[in-house]
Parts: sequence; C-alpha cells; structure tokens
Amino acid sequence: MNKDMQKLYKVAVIGAGPGGYETAIRLNQKGIDVILFEKEKIGGECLNWGCIPTKAMVKSADLCEEVKHFSHFGIDIESSSINFDRIMKRKDEVVSKLTTGLKHIFSKRNVPIIEEMVTSISVHDAIYRVTTDKENIFHAEYVVIATGSKPMEIPFLPLDGKYFLSSRDILSLEKLPRSIAIVGGGTIGCEFASILSSLGVKVEIVEMLPSLLSYEDKEIARKLMISFKKRGIKVHVKTKIESAQVENGKVVMSTDKGKTITADQVLVSTGRVPACSIDLSNLQIEQNKQRILINDYMETTRKNIFAIGDVTGELLLAHTASKQGLMVADIIESKINNQTRSVKPLVYANIPRCTFTQPELASIGLTEDQAKEQGYDLLTGKFLYIANGKALATGSSDGQIKVVADKGSRKIIGMHILGVSATELIAVGSVIINTGLTLDDLHQVIYAHPTVSEVIMEAIEDLDNLAIHKI
Repeated sequence: MNKDMQKLYKVAVIGAGPGGYETAIRLNQKGIDVILFEKEKIGGECLNWGCIPTKAMVKSADLCEEVKHFSHFGIDIESSSINFDRIMKRKDEVVSKLTTGLKHIFSKRNVPIIEEMVTSISVHDAIYRVTTDKENIFHAEYVVIATGSKPMEIPFLPLDGKYFLSSRDILSLEKLPRSIAIVGGGTIGCEFASILSSLGVKVEIVEMLPSLLSYEDKEIARKLMISFKKRGIKVHVKTKIESAQVENGKVVMSTDKGKTITADQVLVSTGRVPACSIDLSNLQIEQNKQRILINDYMETTRKNIFAIGDVTGELLLAHTASKQGLMVADIIESKINNQTRSVKPLVYANIPRCTFTQPELASIGLTEDQAKEQGYDLLTGKFLYIANGKALATGSSDGQIKVVADKGSRKIIGMHILGVSATELIAVGSVIINTGLTLDDLHQVIYAHPTVSEVIMEAIEDLDNLAIHKI
C-alpha cells in the first residue's frame, strides 16, 4: 500500500478538467490537503479535446480567411496552400505545452494526481472511501465530483470515427474531407462549420430547431446564419435527419423535408450530456439520469460531497466549472474553520457564453425575448460594427452589438455581440452586469479611440438615444 492510499486527505477531487484541477490548486493554496483523480489526461475535455485545440484551429482558419482578402489591403501574393498536417501538429503542440505546464504546477505544489478511474465512493464513520479501477482505496473527509460530460449519441448516427465523427474524432483527422455535414447547430457545430469552411471544405449544417445557436438572442443568431450563408455554408433549420447510410464511400442522409444530403463525413454535434460512471448507490446522492443535482452552493444531497461542472448539467462551459470549483474551495475552507459561509450563489445567466466562429458570437445575461417573458420594461440599444472606425479600417465590419437594460433600475441585464473580438469584449459585459452598474455609471466610462470596444459605448449610449455615430 503506497503512502497516498494510507493517508487521510481532507479533500478528494475526482476529474482533472478545468473545474477539478483549479479546485485542487485553490485548495492547496489555502493549505488544505487534497488529492486529484483523472482517468485520462490532466486538463480534461477542454484542454485536450475541446476549447484549446479548437481555438488553435480557429487561428489557422482565421488566417486562411485573411489571406483570401490580402489584395484588398494592397498585398499581392502569387499563391497560398493549406498544410493540414502542420495545422494539426501545431494544435497538438499547443495542447502539449499547456498540459506539461499543468503537470509542473502540480508537481511543484506536491498535489498527488492519481491516474486511475474512480469506480465507487462509499462512506464509513463520516470518512469517504474512494475506490479506483485498479482496486486501490483512498480516504478523504470531503469529495468534489467533477467528471464532466460526453457527446450525446443518436442511434442512427453511430460514432465510428470514420464516417460519423464526434467532436473528439474531428480533432484527430489525418486529412481534410472535401465535404462534411454537421448535425447540430449549437456551439460545437457552428465552430467546426466555420473552421472547416475556411479551410476549403464544403459544409452543410442540419439543425432541427428554428435557428442556429437557438439559446442566443434571435436577432444576433440570425445574423450569424446570414454570414454563414454568404460564406457558402449551407444551413438547414427546422430540419430533422431521419436516416443515414454509407453508400460508395459517402454518407447519404435523408431529412424530414424530403431532402437528401450527401457528404464524405458527418460531424454529430447534437450536444453533450453529464457523465458520471461512479457507483454512488450507497450515498443516496440525488441524480436525474447522469446529472448530479446540487443546491446553490454545489452541495449534493450527501453531506460534504460536492459536484461541479458539466456533471451538474447547469451551464456546460469550462469557466462555469472553474468558478463553481473556486467557490467550493472557499466553502470547504469555511466548513473546516467553522466559519460562516460568505459565498454568493451563482446566477448562471450572468456567465459569459462564447462561440468562436467567424464572426465571433458572445453573450451574457438575458436575451431580449427572455427579458420580455420575465416582465421587464426594456430599453434596447444597438450598434453596427460597420460604423466603428477600427472595425472598418481593419476589414472587420461584419457584426452588431445589442444591449438590453431594465428601464426601471437602469441596469444592463443582457449583452449580445456578433463580430470581431466579441469573445474578448464580452468581459466588459460581465463586469457591468455582475457588479450591477447603472446607465448613469456607465456614461462616465471613457473608451479609447480608435478601438472596437467603442461599439459597447455606442450601444450603451443608444439605450438613451444618445449614440453619436448611429442614424
């Protein structure tokens, strides 16, 4: 029996994705003994097969788009070509550097990482027994479950890694297909549609709901769809796939609209579902299918067991898991020290949502329709990128910002941006909404000129019909 198994830890964190590993580091920073379990790779889905590798590919795709317009900026080049092997190699290099850095951090902090799969958790005398697939047993007083999510599977679209691809499979492609059909117009589907189209792949998206990114503001999502169509991406909304088969090396799919869609490969991106294969049967932890139910403080129905991230089914984003985990570290510290809990519950609507398409889409807070449904008396401010000097000068004039405010309190309750740097600019919206600044406060803010950030200023001024550059 090794020393890690003999020792009683204060906290066992299960899952080393962004939520799990940041929780472990924060606990260590607080001087709390912690052990971390990960069955695959540190960094989890986000770092290894999601957020980071796709963003590396997004950069390559963005450069491909820029090259197409070089002559517009007075730069003539004779030819350019895509080296897909190099694109994928660079993606892997970025991931490798980050995972190596994380391992170094844990080594320097002396936080043990057990590279085994946790199969069950049981309790005896208020001490939790964590058992792994190698039949090793570890002990802890608190447990944080951060086991993440997995792709939702469709029975007649079997993920075989050859014709029918998951989001992991597509990150391991050895060569670009000439055509691809993407089933599902959510964040993953839209990001890969944008990437692959820029790399010269013929792309079709099939979405059963009335629009792409159906959870976003309707006006902003519609403008993204229009932008996609201008780039040659075919979009089928209100459309269901009824059958699919492989014929002569291609996938042939039939829709409920009587259409046939043929492609070299299919990306199945119909969403993700919570994933937890740990036997929790002895703990009476309440679950809804695989989703672990939590209260406002990430506590499960079993004392001193918390759940964070995608496994809770709250808002499946890496930074949601990270924030939940940091809050849990604070809560555990207060429990250990018998202090009053000072953590405020998360408002999940007020967590930024980012889609790294071209143009980018980012949002926070309520959409205009959601605000109306909740009975708000609204002020709405809008501004087009084409009227922003920096956006126009840099050839990035495709986009719009919409800001939604409560007329009574004069507080911003929603911000929705489509355009260049939207995923960076939304941080301003997060500060505004999460600190409760009013329009009168915001009218005191000075934005540098010329910057794209001025679209935020103009949209906020438009709430009071004061936007200088809007007709």
